[in-house]
Amino acid sequence: MQTSRRLVVLGMLLSSVFLSVASVVGAARASAALSADQANSLATQAYIYAYPLVLMEITRRVSTNVATAGTTRAPMGQLALMRAYPTAAFEDVVSPNADTLYEFAWMDLSKGPMVLSIPAMGDRYALFPMLSGWTDVFISPGKRTTGTGAQTYAITGPGWTGSLPSGVKQVKSPTAMVWMIGRIYCTGSPEDYAAAHKVQDGMKLVPLSAYGKSYTPPAGTVDPTIDAKTAPVKQVAQMDGVKFFALFASLLKNNPPAAADAPMVAKLAQLGIVPGQKLDTSKLDPTVKAAMEAAPKAAYPQMKAYLPKAGKLISGWSVIIGLGEYGTNYLLRGMVALIGLGANLSKDAVYPALAAPLDGSKNNYVMRFPKGMSPPVNAFWSITLYNTRQFFYDNPLNKYTVSARNKVKYNADGSFDVYIQHKSPGAALQENWLPAPADKFTMIMRLYWPKDSPPSVLNGTWDPPAASPAQ
Repeated sequence: MQTSRRLVVLGMLLSSVFLSVASVVGAARASAALSADQANSLATQAYIYAYPLVLMEITRRVSTNVATAGTTRAPMGQLALMRAYPTAAFEDVVSPNADTLYEFAWMDLSKGPMVLSIPAMGDRYALFPMLSGWTDVFISPGKRTTGTGAQTYAITGPGWTGSLPSGVKQVKSPTAMVWMIGRIYCTGSPEDYAAAHKVQDGMKLVPLSAYGKSYTPPAGTVDPTIDAKTAPVKQVAQMDGVKFFALFASLLKNNPPAAADAPMVAKLAQLGIVPGQKLDTSKLDPTVKAAMEAAPKAAYPQMKAYLPKAGKLISGWSVIIGLGEYGTNYLLRGMVALIGLGANLSKDAVYPALAAPLDGSKNNYVMRFPKGMSPPVNAFWSITLYNTRQFFYDNPLNKYTVSARNKVKYNADGSFDVYIQHKSPGAALQENWLPAPADKFTMIMRLYWPKDSPPSVLNGTWDPPAASPAQ
């Protein structure tokens, strides 16, 4: 046992030394002049690497810039409990779902651990994944992994040492920034809303110092300079390149790169970016500064173009396995943050997404699910339609999905069709209708807790059907 512990400690020390050496070496290289091509290449790679962390920070600012907790936003360290499905007006997160009630919480563990208590919820499906500042899921409590009994977790940040009360399980976050995106399944009926609300009301999030005591969360401080109306993904897209990298450098202090990122850390240092150090933009080499300014224009097309390359292309759908734990696949991580920040682990959910937009002004579309081949899941499935900005399409029915909740009409052979079109296919097929704009749009399927045994999307023995032009 002692030998094992010594090996773990030795490994941690070596990783720390490796990162330090990489930073020093990179910093030394930064003093050497870079050509324009070298600087542009490094800055583009750095932008893609940094994008999820910066987007998380802007999302955090927007989501926590309120005085009191509400349904979608709450001050730092407090729960925002969504009491009904999102509407088309919801633009805090790209590609939202309309199948579950969200429970959001942003935590800053640099100020100390937070304790999350989840009540028992019977047989109801739920999951409460927690994302690091880099968007990796480091724990995903829920029905699939930890069951539906009462659970209490202390989420601790990097380097924290201390003791915990009995019955509280420690969860170590690799970063000080943590975003919990809880999801509680709900049918949407008044009765089920009430039952789901009871579960939400039983959730508690408090500082460790207040655990077991009477606690009233403090009012949040509202910063009037924060843009609360523009979607975070758009704010980052509009951000000046040098400002982007300066913000990124400041975030590295409490959200350190992983040990596996050492080669990238060395590249960052060539641009003058060193974890734990402020980026003095006034001292940037003109070539490096120009490359930083140009980086967004070069990086965005690469992230967008990666979607059809990231997984298998099946009947027009890009099916990616391996979300939520990206390792050093920075292009995948950046692309996922761009199109759907907050993705779950694949064992919790798989998200087949259209590889290219469809056009509701030119065609009506149909998806046919053969008999016995509806999406194979242990929890639920849905098909959600989005406009080209990755938000819900605003329609008179406020209907954004077709899912397992719908009482779809089956064909004589046992199959069923989903009609994706601007105009209703008729009252008899209303449940099968997914309203679409008379314009371009995209779609994402959600397969929550996909089955392991065939047919399964996880092993390629089940494929999503094509959205084909109606005949």
